[in-house]
Amino acid sequence: MLLSDRSIKEAIREGKIVIKPYFEDCVQPSSIDIHLDSNFLLFNKAQHAVIDVRQKQDGLMRMVVVKEGEPFILHPGEFVLGSTLEFVKMPNDIAARIEGKSSLGRLGLLIHSTAGYVDPGWEGNLTLELSNVSPLPITLYYKMKIGQLSFVKMTTPVAKPYGSKGLGSHYQGQKTPVASKFYEEFRR
Repeated sequence: MLLSDRSIKEAIREGKIVIKPYFEDCVQPSSIDIHLDSNFLLFNKAQHAVIDVRQKQDGLMRMVVVKEGEPFILHPGEFVLGSTLEFVKMPNDIAARIEGKSSLGRLGLLIHSTAGYVDPGWEGNLTLELSNVSPLPITLYYKMKIGQLSFVKMTTPVAKPYGSKGLGSHYQGQKTPVASKFYEEFRR
């Protein structure tokens, strides 16, 4: 069951879903708008010839922080990691989907490649997989609306929420964009 605007506000008011900062005017009919933080992870292409998914590659990405009012320019074909301004904490009986804003999608901005799902039990700022599929550069700004979260009520609370021991939850509690930890899958 997809939560309505009234149910989203109620879940936030009761502390069941935590979103900080919370802007009530960002609640839409079946979602809540989320904003872009100031931190971006960019690939160090000059120092790495290949991404070996089995290996931890130190220095594969570098952090760039933009100041309020200054643009981050995402060039055509470029892929970077960003994160939400909002900290999100999910209960054990609600999952969420993160999707882009349609107005930005019409400009060629994608905000996730595959990581559009937020598990019950998740806690942290969400990493965004930002891609520009347009033929022109796109400017991004700290605190701009970047996407939306919709919430789905589970049939029952999950037995092992995200972050539970043994699940291999790599990103619980992150505050800034975090590079891939897929290499840890080969060490199990």
